[in-house]
Amino acid sequence: MREPGLLKPAVLWLLLLAPLFFSTYGFATWVTSQRSDVGTLVFDWESHMPFWAWTIVPYWSIDLLYGFSLLLPNSRHELKQHALRLLSAQVIAVSCFLIWPLRFTFERPELDGVFGWLFAVLAGFDKPFNQAPSLHIALLVILWVMYQRHAQGVWRWVVHGWFALIGISVLTTYQHHFIDLPTGALAGWLCVWLWPVEHPSPLLNAHLARDPKRWRLGLCYGLMAMALAILALAFGGGWLWLLWPSVSLALVSTNYCALGAAGFQKRSDGRLTPAARWLYAPYLAGAWINSRLWTRKHPQPDLIVDNVWLGRIPTIGEQTSFNAIVDLCAELPIHPQGRAYQCIPVLDLTTPTPAECLQAAQAIERLHDDGPLLVCCALGYSRSATAVAAWLLNSGRAATVDEALAMIRTARAEVVLHPAHRLALEGLPHAR
Repeated sequence: MREPGLLKPAVLWLLLLAPLFFSTYGFATWVTSQRSDVGTLVFDWESHMPFWAWTIVPYWSIDLLYGFSLLLPNSRHELKQHALRLLSAQVIAVSCFLIWPLRFTFERPELDGVFGWLFAVLAGFDKPFNQAPSLHIALLVILWVMYQRHAQGVWRWVVHGWFALIGISVLTTYQHHFIDLPTGALAGWLCVWLWPVEHPSPLLNAHLARDPKRWRLGLCYGLMAMALAILALAFGGGWLWLLWPSVSLALVSTNYCALGAAGFQKRSDGRLTPAARWLYAPYLAGAWINSRLWTRKHPQPDLIVDNVWLGRIPTIGEQTSFNAIVDLCAELPIHPQGRAYQCIPVLDLTTPTPAECLQAAQAIERLHDDGPLLVCCALGYSRSATAVAAWLLNSGRAATVDEALAMIRTARAEVVLHPAHRLALEGLPHAR
């Protein structure tokens, strides 16, 4: 259902964003044109890139799609988030243009006719500076997300095809070098991640962590991010791809230091948001491999009691024995395929709070009557083990914390439960 009265705020947003777009972009172009230290970053293979004059049409079309996109949202909240994404992309891109300007170096062929006129109009405003990250690509990501959200059936395929063509056109119109594309996409997904529609913004409840362990882990991830960035910038070329895992690890560091588990944007269906999947992809690949390596000698879950099992986050094939899943993993996605599912996301290598323990215990008690239930985290050794211990205590199946931990260690000897986990369990009502 569409909220009434959205046209006026949509027009107001457009009246704000359009002048801001042209003024800030033009200002960055003018500033860069006055500088003598503007560099270039071009790969040798780009000299073989074809020039397709007709692709100026999809290239130009993003301007129309930009304006019409503000008419698509069904609610004021969706409209505001979309407008904030567009605004954030402008701020990020223009800031990068001023701090790290680059110049486009290829000569465009002489053209006449309609295509020549379109290129001439473009050249009157868009000078060969302002390259990485490509604002065109950043906006493409944001607009693509909005249009595919509101397209159905064959129109969704039309949207995908046209936006893919726009993405190609930034190269085939000789407007950008390749480095501008992945950096622009990274900026676009960062804006989508900052202003989600289904979740509160990760900035909304951000606060500095009080747990020293979270700060230590955040520092480790931050140092790794810095090391990768230094390698990328020092060696250049293909090493620049290291900037992706560098940004990914920097976001993970931020999650530990301030944003918490919400920074991973794990949805109630077990999936991560598309923005989170793209931004965290290098980290997620490493986390998944790590979970498989640590559990390779004991990949199977273990029965604790009363059809409640404890194990690692399962693949689709490993879920077949279970009717329900309680998931304590914040960082890795899961596809429960219609099974009863509850996610209480907790950061890796941290201890669930007493409130999270109680929430997990209540979820286990509620869902285990549906049949075999799996309680999982990345490895099935700490976060999920703490949740099962909380359930044993909360349901009266264990009288003390020691008894609950002993039951779990008997069934799954590899569990890793430290004094911090005991303190969390002792914080439960009636726990001893």
